Amino acid sequence: MRLLLELRSELATLPAGTIVHLIASDPAAPLDQPAWCHLTGHAYLGLVPPPYGDAPAYALRVAAAPRATAPDSPWRPQA
Repeated sequence: MRLLLELRSELATLPAGTIVHLIASDPAAPLDQPAWCHLTGHAYLGLVPPPYGDAPAYALRVAAAPRATAPDSPWRPQA
């Protein structure tokens, strides 16, 4: 959850179209990242090849008008 809260905050400061590489050691990240991008409208671009060390990295493109998520639950749409 903390990863998505931080990611949501960080992406809000970036211009649309920005490509972000997210390094995540969370074993759920390969499932969570594409699902969260689908929910919010950001484009999930997939796994980024090394050199990011031992933890995998994922790429996404910031949406121009992302869909809002609940303030305390970034995995749920805002009501």
